[in-house]
Amino acid sequence: MKPILFLFSIFLFFSCQKAENEEVSVQSTESEWQVLFNGKDLSGWIPKIHHHEVGENYANTFKVKDGAIEVNYDDYGAFEDRYGHLFYEKSFSSFHLKWDYRFTDQWLKDAASYTYRNSGIMFHSQAPETILKEQDWPISVEYQMLAEEKEGVARPTGNMCSPGTDVVYEGKIDERHCINSISPTFKWDEWVKAELIVYGDSIVHHLVNGDTVLTYSFPQIGGGVANRFDPAIKVDGTPLKSGYIGLQSEGQGVIFKDIKIRVL
Repeated sequence: MKPILFLFSIFLFFSCQKAENEEVSVQSTESEWQVLFNGKDLSGWIPKIHHHEVGENYANTFKVKDGAIEVNYDDYGAFEDRYGHLFYEKSFSSFHLKWDYRFTDQWLKDAASYTYRNSGIMFHSQAPETILKEQDWPISVEYQMLAEEKEGVARPTGNMCSPGTDVVYEGKIDERHCINSISPTFKWDEWVKAELIVYGDSIVHHLVNGDTVLTYSFPQIGGGVANRFDPAIKVDGTPLKSGYIGLQSEGQGVIFKDIKIRVL
């Protein structure tokens, strides 16, 4: 074989090997994402609704429709503070969570006014089986989702709320129950891409449509808002290193889809 052809053969061989390795790397990266919702039923998810025992999906609050999880109140009479959450069956510590959401035009008028076009995803939550029947909110941290309430009035989404917890924001524990993000305001029927990046009890990032809109750190048990919990669960100052993920229902219809997670 001529020297030039020999060198070209070597070059071609290593180029092909590199391409194959890169393809494997890409496939490996994609495989790291775990789909949490199968698009067909609520397998692997556990409801817990205020006034009801864990596992009871009162009045089909959470249902599957068109390949998405919908918070729906068609079978409700009065709301009666039935704040609910649909928890994934496993806990997570450090992770990257992605989902798409949009609100529906369904809202129960006997729900609290702040619940209008308001929902969220809880994380680092206590286990659903430890939430008492008459406990209103799980001890957890919330990625709060909001949509426009009044035209022209800013109402960002991707905020942080803290039922029974505290976080450090701008160098100190922030005593506010909710901290607003810097996201734009979205119409109620607009699909939004949400992301949550959590490093144990260290740094937390909220993203909206690919942009980081809020960062805080050191989530821990503390603060108020949650009521009628088991005192043994709420030990203030305890770092929240891991916990459960829960989709929220609080009187406003909302749709969650394309829910997936990557462990970090």
